[in-house]
Amino acid sequence: MSQQRWVVRSSADFGRTIADIRRHRGLTQEELSALAGSGRSALAKIETGKTTLFVDSLLRLLRRLGATVTITIEAEVPDAPA
Repeated sequence: MSQQRWVVRSSADFGRTIADIRRHRGLTQEELSALAGSGRSALAKIETGKTTLFVDSLLRLLRRLGATVTITIEAEVPDAPA
């Protein structure tokens, strides 16, 4: 099974990863935000890295501990409850 991976070091990396995966899945921001139960403007802020400092703080703590955050997706989306 084919996989794609992203290493996340900042909230901007998180946002780019979400946008990449969303586009890979053929979803618009409107569609993904509806699936996630959030607003499109909130998703747009996340995708552009304009999130709270909390995410950056968590990632910095993990880096200081020697941890790496990696997001991996499978080629196909498994069926999951909403």
